[in-house]
Amino acid sequence: MYRYDGPILDAHQHFWEPDRNPHPWLRPGVRIPFRYGDYEAIKRRYLPDDYRRDAGPHDVVASVYVETEWDPGDPLGETAYAAGLSAEWGLPSAIVAQAWLDRDDVAAVLAGQAACPLVRSVRHKPGGPAAPDEVGRCRTLMSDVRWRAGYALLGGHGLRFDLQTPWWNLDEAVDLARDFPDTTIVLNHAGLPSRRDPDSLGLWRDAMARFAARPNVAVKASGLGQPGRAWTPGLNGPVVRTLIDLFGADRVMFGSNFPVDGLCADLSPMIDGFKAIVAALPPAEQEAFFLGTARRIYGVVPGA
Repeated sequence: MYRYDGPILDAHQHFWEPDRNPHPWLRPGVRIPFRYGDYEAIKRRYLPDDYRRDAGPHDVVASVYVETEWDPGDPLGETAYAAGLSAEWGLPSAIVAQAWLDRDDVAAVLAGQAACPLVRSVRHKPGGPAAPDEVGRCRTLMSDVRWRAGYALLGGHGLRFDLQTPWWNLDEAVDLARDFPDTTIVLNHAGLPSRRDPDSLGLWRDAMARFAARPNVAVKASGLGQPGRAWTPGLNGPVVRTLIDLFGADRVMFGSNFPVDGLCADLSPMIDGFKAIVAALPPAEQEAFFLGTARRIYGVVPGA
């Protein structure tokens, strides 16, 4: 059986320095509801040298920096910060920038973000129903007229959209993908399958299948940690293999979500786990999962 040992493009990671940059949720004494529970351990400097040390022997050649809930009053400041890290350290290789699509200044923000050569996509978490039984009682921003008017501007800048929403909101994402076929939606964290019992996974799979049917969507196998449970191939393998079954390896990409998922696992063993999960795939599909898909979708040239 072939086991991938080639170059890796991490499609979802973060860097930050909470002591010098404006991250409201990372300030001392601040605690927000968080899906992994207590996150005090990640309120610390995390830069490319930390990441490379954590990755150990794995050949991570490029990465995609995803916005970090930086102070929304200064979205371009975060982009300048991430671009500065790239110039100094060689990582990140691309940026998913912050842009609140329902703000009055959205046109100016998107133009400013697109002017940075590293920006490939933007993210604005759309909120909405927080549990499956709330669907129908409220909607996400994906159905808001003002938000969608901001979303419509992405195509003119050649930007993708990184979507972070749980699976029960994906029918709205299906409509979004249908209505804006020229904009690629990259679903973060596998649609957040937080419950792993058979019934919940069945509902997650059905929603993901409807989403996967749209040709202009892709998904990240990232953020798969479970609070209080060890990150293992046995726990997360069924999720990753289902993603590949539904989307194909050419639309699924590896993402570490570090340092956030450092609350659930160490990075080097996690990458080992992902390699074990996909080891039964043909070599070309393993290469797509770890490198080629993210390189194509985000337009990343490793080592550039």
